[in-house]
Amino acid sequence: MRIIAKSRLRQYWERPGNGQAQPYLAEWYHFCLRQTWATPQEVKSTFGHASIVRNNRVVFNVKGNDYRIVCALDYRRQAMFIKFVGTHAEYDAVDVEVVE
Repeated sequence: MRIIAKSRLRQYWERPGNGQAQPYLAEWYHFCLRQTWATPQEVKSTFGHASIVRNNRVVFNVKGNDYRIVCALDYRRQAMFIKFVGTHAEYDAVDVEVVE
């Protein structure tokens, strides 16, 4: 998968107090780059704790659910668009179906 907006990951871990997230977010990024998912079910079979939501969005749990990444997936083009990166508490404040 091509991942669009890696800068969102970087911006998150470069914020003061978030540096400890960098290795976990980078590991998730590099793992997803090697995937070729064609359906939401394939994502779910790879990431059992991922949540499939409407609008072709997937919520990934990173580092035992300490962090959440919301992506919009375009399976035909093999592209993932990062829409949100944050802690579980920060995630609770967004609407995953519309967050940009």
